[in-house]
Amino acid sequence: MNVILDYDVGNLASVLRGFERVGIESVVSKDPEIIKNATSLVLPGVGAFKDAMEALQKSGLIPYILEHVNQKKFLFGICLGMQLLYEKGYENGVYEGLGILKGSVRFLDIDLKVPQMGWNTLKFEKKDDPILRYIQEDDYVYFVHSYYVQSSNIELVAYTEYEKKVPAIVRDKNVYATQFHPEKSGIVGSNILKAYGEMIQ
Repeated sequence: MNVILDYDVGNLASVLRGFERVGIESVVSKDPEIIKNATSLVLPGVGAFKDAMEALQKSGLIPYILEHVNQKKFLFGICLGMQLLYEKGYENGVYEGLGILKGSVRFLDIDLKVPQMGWNTLKFEKKDDPILRYIQEDDYVYFVHSYYVQSSNIELVAYTEYEKKVPAIVRDKNVYATQFHPEKSGIVGSNILKAYGEMIQ
């Protein structure tokens, strides 16, 4: 079962529809028993890094997320949910993230309009990754963010150019995440979720 984590942050209904649209049976839950039995977890998120981490801590779900990843089961982070996977966030202070991925989340300090809001193209870093199976380089996906991941890029699968090289899809073994919203990215987003669904069967 694919479980979308309900910790009172994120557009859960939209994310649920995105997965169901491609035939991935999913539920929205904050029940530890359901989460413990999940084959895949989805960590959505919108808003500020600090608020989302506080909501996660209050939910009591962090130990279950970490245990799930340690069991080598799949996890998919979306937008702020991707950023929370990293070690630290620098949004109005310095805050600890989940530390599942190495790196930090920094303000997109550029001359272009921030937040990056709208459609942008994907450039492939690891063309053979199975998450890219049904899409093409330069396909468009939908972004809404003012912060971006800085890391060694060892986990980078695809990126977008927005004055800076902005990580767009990352992967470390069983952990995937997208900076963009696949559930709002039309057929391209659906094809990314379809590829993910084949991995978690």
